[in-house]
Amino acid sequence: MTPDLIYDQLIGSGCASKLIFSWGGNPGVGSLHRLRDAVEQGWPAPLALEENAHAGMAAAYAAGASHLPFGVLRGFLGTDLPKYNRVKFIECPFTGEKLAAIPAIRPDVTVIHAQKADRKGNVLMWGVVGVQKEAVLAAKRVVVTVEEIVEKLAAPPNAVVLPSWVVGAVCEVKGGAFPSYAQGYYPRNNAFYKQWDPIARERETFQAWMQRHVLSTKDFDEFKRSLEQAVTHA
Repeated sequence: MTPDLIYDQLIGSGCASKLIFSWGGNPGVGSLHRLRDAVEQGWPAPLALEENAHAGMAAAYAAGASHLPFGVLRGFLGTDLPKYNRVKFIECPFTGEKLAAIPAIRPDVTVIHAQKADRKGNVLMWGVVGVQKEAVLAAKRVVVTVEEIVEKLAAPPNAVVLPSWVVGAVCEVKGGAFPSYAQGYYPRNNAFYKQWDPIARERETFQAWMQRHVLSTKDFDEFKRSLEQAVTHA
């Protein structure tokens, strides 16, 4: 829904041809420069955009999770957004009210990060979970990275638990929410969000950073070590 730094890396690496979103940027800092370059200059490849409202995308994921063709909400009226997305307006058969209808989102693959999973593949997450549950239930395939794999989830009442039968694979990736946070494990790395602005601003500095820290590292642990070494040598 709200693409930030990781999406900027994917777009700048030519891994995306279309972005369906409701807000995009470097939170608290400014623009995503690789996103802007793709949209404005077509580098490294043109990027199609479909912009929505937060509520619209939430309704679209909820519809996908429910295996319904579209979601319904009170929204988009009086805006120009329907010119740039697939929202249509329908009449409520009971009240005659004009409502917005948005096509369901059914991802081929959903990837999320959560706090825990047990050895059976059940996943526990808490905090500000957004539409992660809906994105999982709407998807054809699901990959979950977690902070730790435990023997028992010990899930509290009203916790969000994704059952093993909706999850395709679970991988233990400590710190996998970086540079964002995992509630109960570590805070948001605000310094990295600030550092990303000059890194991504120019194509050459972005490519050099990706080569050093992503393409030349074999896994997430090596990626983290490369960042630590960069700070040490700075």
